[in-house]
Amino acid sequence: MLPTRLGVHAVDGGVEAAVHAPHADRVSLCVFDGSDEQRFALPDRVGSLHHGLVGGLVDGARYGFRVHGPGHHEDQLLLDPYARAVEGSFRWHPTLWPEHRGDSAPHVPRSVVVDTEPGREWQRPRIPWSDTVIYETHVKGISRTHPEVPPHLRGTYAALGSEPMVDHLRRLGITTVELLPIARFVHERRLLSKGLRQYWGYMPISLLAPHAAYAAASKPADVVAEVQQMVGNLHAAGIEVILDVVLNHTGEGEQDGPWIGLRGFDDLGYYRHRANNTYEDVTGTGNTLDLGYPPALRLALDALRHWVTDYGVDGFRFDLAATLLRSEDPTTKSAFLAAVAQDPILSSVKLIAEPWDLGVDGYRLGTFPSPWREWNDKFRDTVRDAFRSRPGVLPELATRATGSSDLFGRRLRPTASVNFVTAHDGPTLADLVSYQSKHNEANGEANHDGGHDQRAWNGGVEGPTLDPAITAERARRVRSMLALTILARGVPMINGGDELGRTQLGNTNAYCQDTKISWHDWGSADEDLMAFTQQVIALRGVQLSLSPDSWLTGEPIQDGRPDAEWFGVDGSALDDWHQPGLSILGLRLAGDPDVATIVNTGSVEVDVQLPERGWRVHLDTAGTPDRPEYVERVVTVQGFGLVLLAKV
Repeated sequence: MLPTRLGVHAVDGGVEAAVHAPHADRVSLCVFDGSDEQRFALPDRVGSLHHGLVGGLVDGARYGFRVHGPGHHEDQLLLDPYARAVEGSFRWHPTLWPEHRGDSAPHVPRSVVVDTEPGREWQRPRIPWSDTVIYETHVKGISRTHPEVPPHLRGTYAALGSEPMVDHLRRLGITTVELLPIARFVHERRLLSKGLRQYWGYMPISLLAPHAAYAAASKPADVVAEVQQMVGNLHAAGIEVILDVVLNHTGEGEQDGPWIGLRGFDDLGYYRHRANNTYEDVTGTGNTLDLGYPPALRLALDALRHWVTDYGVDGFRFDLAATLLRSEDPTTKSAFLAAVAQDPILSSVKLIAEPWDLGVDGYRLGTFPSPWREWNDKFRDTVRDAFRSRPGVLPELATRATGSSDLFGRRLRPTASVNFVTAHDGPTLADLVSYQSKHNEANGEANHDGGHDQRAWNGGVEGPTLDPAITAERARRVRSMLALTILARGVPMINGGDELGRTQLGNTNAYCQDTKISWHDWGSADEDLMAFTQQVIALRGVQLSLSPDSWLTGEPIQDGRPDAEWFGVDGSALDDWHQPGLSILGLRLAGDPDVATIVNTGSVEVDVQLPERGWRVHLDTAGTPDRPEYVERVVTVQGFGLVLLAKV
C-alpha cells in the first residue's frame, strides 16, 4: 500500500517511516540513544518510496536515514526531509563528503519524532489586503536587547510573543509580522572560518522544522510548542504572522557540497541540472531546487501546509520566487503556482513573491497571478531617487505612489504591489540617508562605493554628524520616505527597526552579522520617530481617501469632480511633467473630505499654493512643533518634505 504521509510519524506500536529514494537498493532508519545507533531496514517499497513500520519506537526518538546502493553513500547520515523537529549541532567535517572515509553521524544533527498535528483551532485575524501593514523583522534581532523582555527570553520565539514586543507592534498599528526564515538552517563554512554566522537564515536544511537556536526551550517538543504559542499570542493581539520561506535552494550548496539531506536521497531529481548534469544555479547559493519535479513539489507543498495547519501562520513571502516558476520546459506554466492555486489551504493564505532570481530571465515583477502580491523594487528605487533629488523622477514617483498601474493595472489591483523603501537586504532607512559608501568590512569584505547601487545619499557627510542642518534634513527625508511608503496605494512594508532609527553602521549586507550591527537597539530608540510612525499608520487606517484598493483614473465621480488631480507649486493642474527644476508634486483626491498630499523632492523649502481655500494639516514631515494646523491657501513644504492636508 502506498504511504499517505512521508517522514516518520509515531503510531500504535512504533513509527511509520516513508522516504523518497528512487535509485536506492534499500534505506535504513537509524535510531540513536546518545551515540549508540540501531539500524532498521525499511521493509517495503512502492515505486520510489521506501517505507514500513518500525516497532518499539516512540514520540521523541532521535533518528536519521542511511541510503544504500550505487551512487549512494551509507556513511552519510541524512536528515529526514520531512523532519518536524531537528536537534543537535552541525559541524563541518570531511566525512560530510563521500570521498572521505568515515561516518558523518557525529557531526550532523538528528531528526526527531514529534507530533505537531494541530491541537487548536487557530483564531486567525484575516486582515484584508487593503488594511494590511507589514513589518518585516528577525525573530531574534527584534528582541535581543529589549530591556522589558526577561533576559533569558531575549532573542527567542517566546520573546516575540511576549507582552512588551506584542504591545510595541500593536501600538504602532502593525497588522502583519513577516519573519525572516525560521526553518532549520546551517552556517556556511566560509563564514565560520571568519568568525561570522548565517543570520538571515537563507541556508535551510529542513523545510518543516523550526530553527531550535531561536527557542528559549530546549526539548524539541517544547520548541514546537513555543513557536505555536508565539503565533497564538500575536493572533490574540490581532496580528498576522507571515514566514519568509526558502524553496529555491538548500544549504547543501554547490554540486561538490556536503551530503546533508536531499542530495543523499535523490540528487538528480531534487536539484536542477544542465544537460551535462552539472548544477544549474540561479540563486547564487550553488544549487537550485526543481519544483517541476513531483517529489520536490510535494515536499514544498507539504512544508507550507505544515506551517499553516500546525503552526497557524497566515501566509508566506517566497525568497527568489522567480525560481519557483522555472520548469524543464520554459513554455509550460509553473507547476508550483498551479498546485498552490488549487490547494484549499494554501490558496486561502497570504502569498508574497520576491519576483526575481539571478537567472538571465529572472526578473518577473508584475507577472504573478492573483491572489499573489509582489515586492515592488521599482517603488523602492523611485522613492530613494526622489529623496536624493534625481532629475526627472516625478512622473515615475506619481505612478509608484498610486499603485504602479503600469505593472499591475491591467489584471490586478493596487494591493498587488508590496511597497517598501528598505528591507532586510540593503541599508536601514537611517543608513540610507547617512552613508553613501558601503561599510561592510565587518563581513570580511573590502569597502567600495555603494552610493549608486543603493541610491543612498548622505547629505554631504559620511556617517554620524553633529551638524544641525544635515541632521534635520536626514530626519525629514526618513520621515517623508516612511510616510510615502505607508500612505501610497498598495500594501506598505516597514523594515523592522526603521521606526526606531536603527542603524547597521553603513553595512548594506548584514546577512552574516548576528551581532549588534543587526539587532534592534532599543536603548537608542528614537521615540519621536516611533510616535511619527504610529501617527502615519493611524492616518492610513482612517483612510482619508488615501489607500483604497482601486485605481485612480482622473475621471469625474459622483459630483462631477475627478477622483484625482495632480497639481504643481502654483496650485494649477500639472501639465508639463518634464519642466526643468520640477520638484513639487501635489495630488488631490476627491472624497469626504478631499485630501491633498504634497511632496517636495528638492532640498529647499517651497511655498505651495493649494487648489482651493481652507485646509487642515494632518501631517508635516518637517517635524516643527509650531506648524499651523490650518492653512487658507498656501502651505510651506520643507526640502525633502511631505505634507498631508484635508479640506475643511
